[in-house]
Parts: sequence; structure tokens; C-alpha cells
Amino acid sequence: MGIGITFRGAAGEVTGSCFEVAAAGRRFLVDCGLVQGDRDADERNRSALAPRDAALDFVVLTHAHIDHAGLLPRLAAVGFRGPVYATPATADLCAVMLPDAAYIQEKDAEWARERTRRDAGTAAAAPLYTMRDAERALRLFETVPYATTFSPAPGITACFRDAGHILGSAIVELFVDEGPRRFKLVCSGDLGQPGRPVLPDPTPIGEADALIVESTYGDRMHRTLAQTYDELAAVLTATLPRGNAIVPAFAVGRTQEVLHVLADLARQGRVPRLNVFVDSPLATKATAITARYAPILDRESRDLAAWQAAHPERMSVSFTESVQDSMAINAIRSGAVIVAASGMCDAGRVRHHLRHNLPHETTAVIITGFQAAGTLGRSLVDGARSVRLFREDVPVRASVHTIGGLSAHADQGALLGWLGAFRRKPARTFVVHGERGVAEGFATLVRQRLGFPAVDVPALGERIVLG
Repeated sequence: MGIGITFRGAAGEVTGSCFEVAAAGRRFLVDCGLVQGDRDADERNRSALAPRDAALDFVVLTHAHIDHAGLLPRLAAVGFRGPVYATPATADLCAVMLPDAAYIQEKDAEWARERTRRDAGTAAAAPLYTMRDAERALRLFETVPYATTFSPAPGITACFRDAGHILGSAIVELFVDEGPRRFKLVCSGDLGQPGRPVLPDPTPIGEADALIVESTYGDRMHRTLAQTYDELAAVLTATLPRGNAIVPAFAVGRTQEVLHVLADLARQGRVPRLNVFVDSPLATKATAITARYAPILDRESRDLAAWQAAHPERMSVSFTESVQDSMAINAIRSGAVIVAASGMCDAGRVRHHLRHNLPHETTAVIITGFQAAGTLGRSLVDGARSVRLFREDVPVRASVHTIGGLSAHADQGALLGWLGAFRRKPARTFVVHGERGVAEGFATLVRQRLGFPAVDVPALGERIVLG
């Protein structure tokens, strides 16, 4: 009968993770992510799901990032009412992230209607999904802790293992019983970099019949944490006496890790007094959720959080909520570290801070995560001299610093290390969640260096039958 896998997203690209699996007479998704950054992203997101997807049996979610979970409200809107399985922390994070994403969709549609009024004859699109759709999706969640076997359907069992990427992130082990044989499919989700602060290392997996593995940084090595601390300390020490540091950061995962590293630098006395503003209501909520899961974080993180709270003279942290509080930050001309979403600079309050600060040579923009092709963040990393913000051309005189060692994704060495733990190599391996050239180069490396027998980079929409 075989097991079918259709690569509906994140094939030759770093966005829109979604893999459809047909097995044991069931049809389900691993992840249901939003496409981000691409020029055709809105059109792709609108066409990604169809009424036939209402008949899917269930969804297994690796983690809460929008490029993995952000189309769940759209799935609910087309009529899906099956369960969405996730870890408890992923469900808690989605409870704040999906309504936030829906709010953005509704606001974007509202702005489009305003443009329509000014440009007669242009049809304004409805929002991709609404707050009500997000609420419908959230009611479908069923939580399962790490290392707990569950059965989403007869003949199919699954287990979440810690991926070390963000709070609640999971590697998915899927077992399909086909007659006397049990077939094992492993989906890596996004893997974290070992030895990073806050989260444990990704869980090694010993065997699989087939594997879907990410390759975001499959072509490079991150700086060591020590080098990262050195670089970040140097940027902050040079910048803060005369200007501000803008840190675009994903609200979930990256913001909390950035706060940890800043506190560690302050505790070591390696930076001037830090006046940190976390300007993202979503990041504020995500940070509160992270604190609730303190028992599963590493000991150092708990100790450092306690130190920072006791030493506001060395590092103060202000969480801004209102638009007025956010706007007030723009009156500060020096000494502020502004951590704001979104991580790729394509939405959220960071765009306002960039508009106010990019023209100043005294500003430092600190990029801490992957910037997908087509995003504003990618333009800054690629050295743009001017960018478009709020229908204005804004000159870029600020310095731009990429601090790769803070990435939440495993680098090439870490990916190979995780893959090297397989005692029984998968008969088929599919490399996803990487720009095509990166994924193809990494696939070659896995074949040559690790001896995996069949390693492929699937095409978007390609269907593979296994077994």
C-alpha cells in the first residue's frame, strides 16, 4: 500500500513548512505553516489550502513559529475540525501567536480597503483569516508531553522529542503499522544549535526508515558562543554611548534568548549599563509563558533571570504595551537597546523603529536570525543603501551586524552531528527548509560524509511513495 508524502511547503525554501502524509488509510499534515517573504506569498497562502483539506484526519505540529503553524486558522476556515497535536508549550505559545497573526491579517485587509477607496476600481482582498478563525483553530489543539507515545489514528502512533529550537519545539517520530511491518518516519522540525543558552540540546534519534530534515544553515557554521559574546559586546560598547541598537527578533524564542545573552554580558561587566526595551506585546506574552516553563529550561537561565531582576542598575528591561509607549521610545537618541518584532522586519513595531533610526550613522542594527529572500531584513543584510518603509524611501546609514551565533537553528556541523547519531541510517532522507542551493549542497554532504544511501531535495508539490 505504501506511505505517501506530499511536500506542500518548505521544499527548496525556508518558509511555509507543510508535509502531507497518507498512511494507514488516513491523510494528515505535519505542520501547516505560513509562507513568508516571497513576492507571491499572499497568493500562495490563499491557495495553499482547499475545501478538500477539511477532510484531513489530524495535524501534528512541530512548534509554534508562524512558518510552521501560521496557516492553522486558514485550515479551520476551510472546514477542518480534526485534532491538532502539539506539546503543551507549543499550544500555549500558539494561543498568543495565532490571534496575533490573525490581527495582522485583519489590519492588512483594512489598509487594503483604505487604498481601494483612494484607487477606485481596485478590489480589496478579504483577510487571509480572522480572529474568529484563529479561535476555531485553537479549540482543536490536543497536547502531548515530550517522550509520550500517542495514537492519533488506528495503525498510527507518534512521539514528540525535544528539538531544542524554541520552547516546546519537537522532533516528531511517526510509526505506521502496515500488516506485520512497522514503518518509522522522523520529521526533524527545526533543530536547535547545541550548547546554546536557555534550551536543552536537540534529542538524538537512533533509527528511521525515512527522514525529513531541515537545512536552514546547511551551508555554514555559526560563530561559537564565546565569539558571539565578543562581537555583541563590541557592537554595544561602541554604539550605546552615541546611539541606539535595534534588534529585530522573533517574539518567540529569539527575544528570550537575546535577553539572556544581554543579561549575561551585563553580569560580566562587558557592556555599558543596558536600557532594554522589549517592544512587542506578543514577545511580552511569550516571555511570560517561557517563565511558566522555567523547570524545563536550563539552570543557568533561571539563575541569570534572578540576577537581572536583582540588579536593575546594570540592566533594566521595560516591556512596552501601548502604541504610545512604543512611540515614546523613538524620542530616545542614544543608550537604548530596542528589541522588537518581527524577526525579518516585515511586520510589527520594529519597522517604525527602523524608520526612525536607519538614517543615523550612530545606529546599529543587530540581526540575530535567518532572513528569508524578499524580506526587509534580507535587504539590510545584503547591504541596501535605501529601503521602503511606510511608502517612504528611507536611507540606510546605520551599521548592520549579523550575529549568527544567536541563531535558533543548527548550523552545518550541528545538523551533521544530529544526523550522525542515527545507528540505522534512513533508507530515504528528504532535505527541506533550506534555500534550494543550500539544501542540495547539504544533501550531497550527507551522502558523502555520513553515507546515507538516498538523500534528495524534493520539489514543491512533489509526492513520494515509500514502502
